[in-house]
Amino acid sequence: MWRPGRGRAYRVRQYQARATIKDVAARAGVSPSAVSMALHDRPGVSSATRERILTAARELGWRPNQAAQSLSGRRVHTVGLAIAKPARTPGPEPFCLEFLSGVDNVLIERSCSLLLRLVDADEEVEVHRKWWQEGRVNGSILLDVRTQDARIPALAAIDLPTVVVGHPSLAGPFTSVHTDDEAAAVEAVRHLAALGHRVVAHVGGSPELGRTVLRARAFEDAARRLGLTARSVHTGSSPDEGTRTCRDLMLSRDSPTAVLFDSDITAAAALGVAAESGLRVPQDLSLLAWDDSPLCRLTRPTLSAMRHDVFAFGALAARTLFDVMGGAGHTSHSVRPPTLVPRGSTGPAPRDRHHHACPERPVARRRADPPREPGPCGTGG
Repeated sequence: MWRPGRGRAYRVRQYQARATIKDVAARAGVSPSAVSMALHDRPGVSSATRERILTAARELGWRPNQAAQSLSGRRVHTVGLAIAKPARTPGPEPFCLEFLSGVDNVLIERSCSLLLRLVDADEEVEVHRKWWQEGRVNGSILLDVRTQDARIPALAAIDLPTVVVGHPSLAGPFTSVHTDDEAAAVEAVRHLAALGHRVVAHVGGSPELGRTVLRARAFEDAARRLGLTARSVHTGSSPDEGTRTCRDLMLSRDSPTAVLFDSDITAAAALGVAAESGLRVPQDLSLLAWDDSPLCRLTRPTLSAMRHDVFAFGALAARTLFDVMGGAGHTSHSVRPPTLVPRGSTGPAPRDRHHHACPERPVARRRADPPREPGPCGTGG
C-alpha cells in the first residue's frame, strides 16, 4: 500500500510544490508575520532577521502569489499593450516582434506579465480604459503614434501610467522613448548621394503615422540640401499594398534610381516588382530598408538596411514604464540613431537613368493587379 512520503513520485511532487510564507518561516525559524514584514520591506524585524528570511526565501524559490495579491486588494503586476491590426491582415512585422521580446525580457526580470491584444484602431482607447478601470494593468505602452492621436488625451484624462514609443513632440504629457529618425534619414540620403543617385524616393507608411511624417520631412530636407530630386509616397502595411505602391513608383515618368522604405516587408516586395519590370537590383535600382530584420538577410540580393537594436529599444520602453509607475517625472529617452548597413541592394547610380533596364526587356512593364480582396486597409509603416 502506497503511503505519503514513500516513493519517487511523491518526492518529485513535493519538490515541485510552490513554497509558501509558512515554508519560509519554518526555514528561517521565525513567525509567518515576520516573514511578511521582511518580504514586503516593512518595519518590525531586525536587519539580521530580515537577511535570514530573504536567504530562506531565495533557497526555497519563493515567489509572490500575484493572484492572491489581487484578491486581497493589491494591484496586479501587468503591462498592457494593444497593437492596431485590422482583421484579416498579416500579424506583427519583424520590428514589432523583436520589440515585444525586449519588453518581455524586462517583465520576466520583474516577475510581471504582458497583456497583449490586437485591435482595430478605433478600439484602442476603450481597451486601455477598460483595462485600467478594471485594475487589470499597472500601465501601458503605446505604439504607432499618430500625428493627431486620440489615445493621448484620452489616457491622460484617466491618469493611466503610459510610455509613448515615438518622438516627444507626439507624446503629449507622457514620457516617450524614441530613436533619432531624422539623423538616420539624413545618413541614408547621404549614402545614396555618394553613390551618385540624383533622383530618390521614400516609401513610408500611413500619412497619419507620426514617424512617417518625421522621416519623410527629414528625407526630403536632406535631399534638397544635397541638390537631389526627392519625393515621398505612402502605402499600407500589407505586402499587396506595398507591391502596388512600388509598381506605381517605378512606372512613374520621373522614376527614382534609389528608394528608402520604412518597412522591410515593402522593401522585399520591391525586389519582386523590380524583377517583373526588367530592373536589376542594384545595377538599375537601389533599395534600402529602414529596419534591419532577418528578412533583409534572406532576400537575393540581400537588402541594405538601417540597423538599430530593437530588442534593447523594447527593453528601454519597459524599464521607462516601470520608472513612470514608480513616480518618476516625464522625461523623454532617446536611443542611438540607426546606422546604415550596406549590402547587395544598393550600388552606384546607372549612367543613363532613362534607359536603365536590361536591353532585352522593356522598361518597367506593367502587370495587371490581381483582384483586390475587400476588407480594411492596414496602417503600419
